Amino acid sequence: MIAMLMAAGAAFFVTVFFTPLLIRWLRVKGIGQQIRDDGPIEHPHVAKAGTPTMGGIAIVLATVVGYFFAHIRRNSIAFATPGLALIALIVGLGVVGWIDDYLGVRAGRNLGLRKRGKTFGIVVVAFAFAWLAVHFVHTDTHLSFTQPLDIDLGRTGLVVWAVLVVYATANAVNLTDGLDGLATGSSVFTFGAFMIIAFTEFRHPDIYRVVSAQALDQAVVAAAMFGACAGFLWWNAAPARVFMGDTGSLAIGGAMAGLALLTRTHLLLPLLAGLPTIETLSVIAQIVAYRGFRKRVLRMAPIHHHFEVGGWSEFTVIVRFWLFAGICVALGVGIFYADFLQHGPNLG
Repeated sequence: MIAMLMAAGAAFFVTVFFTPLLIRWLRVKGIGQQIRDDGPIEHPHVAKAGTPTMGGIAIVLATVVGYFFAHIRRNSIAFATPGLALIALIVGLGVVGWIDDYLGVRAGRNLGLRKRGKTFGIVVVAFAFAWLAVHFVHTDTHLSFTQPLDIDLGRTGLVVWAVLVVYATANAVNLTDGLDGLATGSSVFTFGAFMIIAFTEFRHPDIYRVVSAQALDQAVVAAAMFGACAGFLWWNAAPARVFMGDTGSLAIGGAMAGLALLTRTHLLLPLLAGLPTIETLSVIAQIVAYRGFRKRVLRMAPIHHHFEVGGWSEFTVIVRFWLFAGICVALGVGIFYADFLQHGPNLG
């Protein structure tokens, strides 16, 4: 518990105090957000043009600092392969996002990497993480909800599944990051849930058949991401003084996916990340309806723009969507805990 508090606290203070310095540097370098002209008319997107982006650098840096800070005290916890693999995933996707942000700023348009280039970068990083998870972390190869199911994917199958989960989640958070603090605030809930899940597995290794040190290290990474997102929200809340950009959204999405895979809650992730799930489904529904039937199911996708066009203020959309994200996380943690109460004593 002390290690988790150290990781969360260190990450929080790094983002709270380092982000203003980063904002100043980004302004000096002229690294501002390029706003696409196809957003909703009601959305004050013009006023946001030029707001510093690439703020995700602070999130990634704070997570790394928080993780390592939790290991420096006397009689501290040991470094474990799951935690190091997760940090590599977060940094790797942060780099892919940074390249996308940088190219977008340099070109003076909010496009960045081409879709194939971005997909290639995410897949390469996801594959490297999946390979580490299978060959070094030795994670369970069974498909899992709150406990491993009777469906064994095998090593190759798990690698493919892990790549799909990381790719889908990274893009889902990227879609969610459309309003000030929307993705950041909802992510705080999700990483709080993974802190609870990983710490529960650490306290009950016989029930979950895990190595205690590995489970605790995963909890530390979740705590570091929790603190980093909470601290960044200080500056990213409406009206945002900085945007995380793809640097932050891809790193956050990758962290969620990696934690779900290593804590063996793959199929619980769509609920724990309920808001990014709904945002993604709204885009898919819009595309299918328009391309297949030439009709729109939403005024504009992703769904947060649908409500903006419908007359909700940006602040109202953000707060209500945060509430939705919190409810999803509470339900997910409740399901995890209910399974623990029901099956825990029988699994020891």
